[in-house]
Amino acid sequence: MGFAFVQQRRVEFCETDMAGIVHFANFFRWMESAEHAFLRSLGFSVHVNEAGQSSGWPRLKVGCDYVKPLRFEDVVETELSVREVRSRSVRYGFTFRLASAGVVVAHGEVVAVHAGVNPATGQLQASPIPEPLRALLFAKLEPGQPES
Repeated sequence: MGFAFVQQRRVEFCETDMAGIVHFANFFRWMESAEHAFLRSLGFSVHVNEAGQSSGWPRLKVGCDYVKPLRFEDVVETELSVREVRSRSVRYGFTFRLASAGVVVAHGEVVAVHAGVNPATGQLQASPIPEPLRALLFAKLEPGQPES
């Protein structure tokens, strides 16, 4: 395996259900949090507003497969890998591990498209990933993954 961005956090009580198990929706929040931190680590943001033009990363596809439960006060590692970079989109893979044991508890995936708001219509419109960011994403691409 090549590059992986890892974020660690402790499960909060408010993230659990009546059985004391992490509610499934939190995995999606953690994927988004890791993505934001990853982009910041590259010197970029998930939302940009320059010269009255705003751009961001709406989702095309998200998913998560759950393997084992996490509970209150467990420390979870969210590992992000770049699986595919296209001209207007990026596909991230996520592996969630119980930090104390290294045990995989879930796998996730997000496909996000770079988009901006068309000032004439107010509609969201896909746009090319800025070249400096695209080059950095390619540099982090998982070995053996397609370059599009």
